[in-house]
Amino acid sequence: MAGRNDQAGAAAGAAVLADFELNDDMVREYLKSHDDFLQRNPDLLDYLHISHASGSAISLVEKQVSVLRERNIDMRHRLKTLSGNARDNDRLYDHTRKLVLGLLEATDVAQLYDTFALAMRTDFAVDHACLILWGEEDDHPGCRAVPLEQAQQVIGPLLRSGKGVSGALRAEELQFLFPEGGEVGSAALAPLLGEQSLGLVAVGSRDANRYPSGVGTLFLSHIADVIVRLLPRLTPAGG
Repeated sequence: MAGRNDQAGAAAGAAVLADFELNDDMVREYLKSHDDFLQRNPDLLDYLHISHASGSAISLVEKQVSVLRERNIDMRHRLKTLSGNARDNDRLYDHTRKLVLGLLEATDVAQLYDTFALAMRTDFAVDHACLILWGEEDDHPGCRAVPLEQAQQVIGPLLRSGKGVSGALRAEELQFLFPEGGEVGSAALAPLLGEQSLGLVAVGSRDANRYPSGVGTLFLSHIADVIVRLLPRLTPAGG
């Protein structure tokens, strides 16, 4: 009786196994749960092959080596990019430090203006730069002065937020900022804000992608903050 039961059980098990079929997901989950499977069965590596882009088959080991090589190349590219960014940041810091020290040495508004313009042109290689103070020309000799009301008529939307902005500005806005600039593709500006609005600083480029919309204006805003703190201490040129 027992023998017949064993035979019946075996037959039932065989029937279940016959209906059971592995699929890709089951194999995938098994290998993920037993990540040492190939290590315990290294002979299988000789039977596993993956199609190569050239059409030939390569072994799993070769595929792993190829993937690691590609990852290594990608990591080298990332490291090179990070190193390049670090060097650019170091240069930016050095130029900014030099500019701030030059601004601190200015004895009048005209010298402050000239120091800013020279640094933008030489150290920072900016195509166009401007420093505008609100008021009449007689109020700020040696510096570009524009009545605030006039500025608001042309670049009012740029001043409304009280924060630095950048992007491809409208033609009339660029013409106002850089009247002798010629073709300007993009620009960034930062307001000079003390207890009240004093003016602005702006930089422009022929390259439309140099100052895209949303790019950080931290550097320019930092320079603007320094100028705001210096202006009350400076006399007009010849004053």
